Amino acid sequence: MLKIKSFSIKTKLIVFLAGFAVFLSVRDKDAAFLFATAIALISALIIDIAFYYVKNRKFSVSESSAISALIIGFVLASDNPWWIISLASLFAISSKYLIRFNKKHVFNPAAFGIFLSIFLFGATTQWKGTFIWYIIMPAGLYFSYKIRKLELITGYLITALGLFGIQAALNKVSFINIFGYLSYFYIFIMLIEPKTTPVKSLAKIIFGIGAAGLIFIFIQIGFNFDSELVALLILNLFVPILNSIPERRR
Repeated sequence: MLKIKSFSIKTKLIVFLAGFAVFLSVRDKDAAFLFATAIALISALIIDIAFYYVKNRKFSVSESSAISALIIGFVLASDNPWWIISLASLFAISSKYLIRFNKKHVFNPAAFGIFLSIFLFGATTQWKGTFIWYIIMPAGLYFSYKIRKLELITGYLITALGLFGIQAALNKVSFINIFGYLSYFYIFIMLIEPKTTPVKSLAKIIFGIGAAGLIFIFIQIGFNFDSELVALLILNLFVPILNSIPERRR
């Protein structure tokens, strides 16, 4: 009997992100978004091929580089100059090869590339489609389940809803309003990157709690940069420590 090889979870994520990008571009009549995403993707693939060749003397490209580039296309505003979008991909892929600890890259590549492009060149963000929860949430829950990051999302959502819920109650605002400004693309796509988040259950919960807590604090103090990106990069630094936390035996 002929066996059909199933797609990897990374391939499925690439297909989802690409399909979602096309959907948003057609719905919003926004060809510039697709063009910017294509620039990010082509740049990331070329850079990844170059780094891999220098390191291994052969040509190859990773699926994770395509994922990072697609995320950059969603997050960076498409009216940024093309070279800034390309540099964001350069920063993202370079961080995978150059900023490493225990043979793993430290920072979420897309978050690192976007942050540097904002910090160095004043790039702007758009977080395209981030509030379309009815598409992102089901897909994100599937991907989170497959890569075992549901605890991370649970920790994040409980903390975010708790903190912003208390704030809403103090300001006499409806709790339901909170769901209208949660960044679903960040929570269900970007936050769960497997290589730069903890592997143990308790550590994943703490990571999610920490990310939501930092974002809440940044928003309250009027932090100028994208709070989500900075919170994620800070938490990335603590992953080795979080992974060293012993888990209680069942």
